[in-house]
This record gives sequence, C-alpha cells and structure tokens, in this order.
Amino acid sequence: VFKARMGLGATRSSGRCPCPWQCSLNWITFKGWVRSVRSQKEVLFLHINDGSSLESLQVVADPSLEKRDLTFGSAVEVQGKLVKSPHKMQNMELQAETIHVVGPCDIWSFPLKMKERHPLEYVRQFPHLRCRNNTLGALLRIRSEATASIHSFFQDNGYVHIHTPIITSNDCEGAGELFQIEAKESVEKSHFFNVPAFLTVSGQLHLEVMAGAFTHVFTFGPTFRAENSQSRRHLAEFYMVEAELSFTESLQDIMQVMEDLFKTVTSTVLSKCPRDVELFHKYVAPAQKVMHVTGKNCNPVIISYSEAVEILKQAPQTFTFKPEWGCDLQTEHEKYLVKHCGEVPVFVVNYPYDLKPFYMRDNEDGPQHTVAAVDLLVPGVGELCGGSLREERLPFLESRLQRYLDLRKFGSVPHGGFGMGFERYLQYILGVDNIKDVIPFPRFSHSCLL
Repeated sequence: VFKARMGLGATRSSGRCPCPWQCSLNWITFKGWVRSVRSQKEVLFLHINDGSSLESLQVVADPSLEKRDLTFGSAVEVQGKLVKSPHKMQNMELQAETIHVVGPCDIWSFPLKMKERHPLEYVRQFPHLRCRNNTLGALLRIRSEATASIHSFFQDNGYVHIHTPIITSNDCEGAGELFQIEAKESVEKSHFFNVPAFLTVSGQLHLEVMAGAFTHVFTFGPTFRAENSQSRRHLAEFYMVEAELSFTESLQDIMQVMEDLFKTVTSTVLSKCPRDVELFHKYVAPAQKVMHVTGKNCNPVIISYSEAVEILKQAPQTFTFKPEWGCDLQTEHEKYLVKHCGEVPVFVVNYPYDLKPFYMRDNEDGPQHTVAAVDLLVPGVGELCGGSLREERLPFLESRLQRYLDLRKFGSVPHGGFGMGFERYLQYILGVDNIKDVIPFPRFSHSCLL
C-alpha cells in the first residue's frame, strides 16, 4: 500500500523494527533526494522525493541524526518506522532511526534552490539537473503515462506496432528539411549506404509498406527536421505517433481514430497523473483553457478547407498572411479557426490538390479539385494531427510520380493514415507555451546540450 501511495523508493527492510512489539511490517527503507531540511531544537524534519510522484515523504528524526552533508539536493537512504501522520498535510510519515547520505550535494553551487519556483527557461540551461525540478519531474511522469497509453490504445484496437527505421533513403516527399547522414571519417568518397541517407522525418512510407500485409499498423518514435528555427513550435528532434489503416475508403474512419486516440490518452493522463497535471494548470497555464476540451464529451467541429477560408476572410482582424483559397493555412489562421469554433478541436478536411503531396486521394470534385486530407487543430497549438486517404488507384498515380508505383502494383487496397506530434499534444493538454519544455533533452538549431 505504501509503495502504491508514495512510490518505488520504499522497500521493506530485511531487519526488524527495534521497538518492543517488533512491528516489522512498518519498518522500511526509503531512498531519494532531499527536497527540504528543517531543523528544530527537538526534532528534524526532512522531505524526501524518489521521483515517482509529486508528493514527498516527510521524515521525522532526532536532531542528533543531522549531518553536515545532509542538505537540499543530497541523495539519502533512510530507515525507520512508517506511521500515520498527526498532520493533515500528509497521510503517513517516516520516523527515522538511521539516515545515510549516499551522495552529498554542493548546495552553494547547485543551480536549483530550495522552495524557489524557477522559470522553465532558466531550468532549460541545466539539462543534467532539470529533471530535479518539480515541473519537469511532473512532465516526465506525464510523458511516461501518455506513452504507455498510446501503445495500449493501439494494441487494444488491433494495431501491430512497427519499428520504422530512423535512417532512411527517402525524404517523405518534402515533409521537411532533412539531416543527411555521413560517416565521420570515411576513406571512400562514395556514400556509406551507396545511396544518400537521412534521418527520418516520418515513418509513413514504411507503414504503407506494412499496410500491404497488416490491416492496422502504427509506429511511435523519434523524427527529425533540419529547420533553422528557434520558435516555440519547432524542434530538430521530436516524437511522432503515426498510424496506417488498410481497407478504408472514408476520411471519417481516419478522423475517428484521431479523436478516439486523443480522448483515450488524455482521459488516462488526467486520471493517473492528476497532481502532476494540476501543477501545470495551476502554475503554467490556467486550467479553464485546457480542461474543458479534454473530456470524453468534447466533440470536435468538422469544417471543409473552403469553409475555413470563408471564415478567415470574414474575420474582424487582419492576418499577417492574407487568407485565399489555394493558400496553405498558417498558424495564425489555425488558431483563429479554433477560437471561432468555440475553443474546441477542429477537423479541417478536403484541402486543395495543389497544396498536398501526390499520394493523397483525389476527391474528383470538379473545378475546385481537392484531396481527402484532414488536419486536426487544437487551442493554443494549431495543427496537432495531419492525415489523409492514400491514392491507391494506379492510373491516377501513373500521371504523378513513377517511383511510388510499385507499392500499388501488388495487392494494393484503399488505405489511409495520420501522424500526431507527441510534443505538441503535451503542449496542448498541459498549456505549455514552448515546445522545448515538454521534452527531456530539447534539440533545436544552435543548441544540443548534453
């Protein structure tokens, strides 16, 4: 019960309690890092955290156990008796019999100060220590829970997990600027792989290959973009959730999976990490901006690209990029559409043919000429997911691009898929303004710390 409540740092000691009743069930060893030290004349109070939850365990000890190197930030091992706390702030406390400082901390040079709320920009300077910060600790637990929930969602719905390659010879049809791979010291002038190789920007092509043998597949791994940007929306390395569905001829099928994934994972995070999420909503972003759109009862709005352009043209504000039919939607447009629709997620469907890659399915809808593509827009972030039906009809593809044809010659079926940026998802549900603060080790142009 104690492990479930207080984390994995607590273990039952092999020894027995020295009290007359030999209550071995309450005699434990707890390991973690000191978050606060308060020494009084008759009692020593410590708060120790093992990283498994936002809450720390209060340790009550005789002042004689205080040592010079028992400071904020030090790693300790405490043995003692777990008892019900007389204080309302915590259910249990540990009455220490021994305190061992496993790793002392130089408190004078330690950049994180006790009981001080550091800005996320400040903590970002210390990639080797930022996990000790309460906010980043909460973020990492949420990332872990969300990752597990994403895998569970797909596996529970019959998807096969595919490890798509990080090194690839395809550029995903211009999905972004690429990092090219070269051997550090090559005696040969030829390519290491005999062809140009890149860090992947998407696993879509490899998922489409697998969708020729499995009806539902997904991947979840790192992707890379060599964009020279330090904006709040861009990283050079980030994680992408991608899925591909065979035997589907409806964009609604793709949208339903997007919506179900979003709702299921968010519901799981809210239920399993309530205190961690609360920290973000209380100190990082107002809760009302995110909570009302994360529940199961939140139904996204669906509008066409053409409807979106008309809404933007009639907007009572001036955009940096003038909205015109045939032009791509910018972040400012996406955020306005979400606001116009009531600050709920918005599906925008059926984009112009000329805006999207050749593999998206032609809607054959006359002069406007659109493709069956969809973007999911959410408050505060803009585009979260992007997907489409894939063009499986060989005659249509023959007029577009020769190298894509082999995937369609041998048992091709109607299929579609989507991708969701994991960090943007976390930004949205937690209200974090800068994408660099929702990943453990952010990589972006001119910055690769640690």
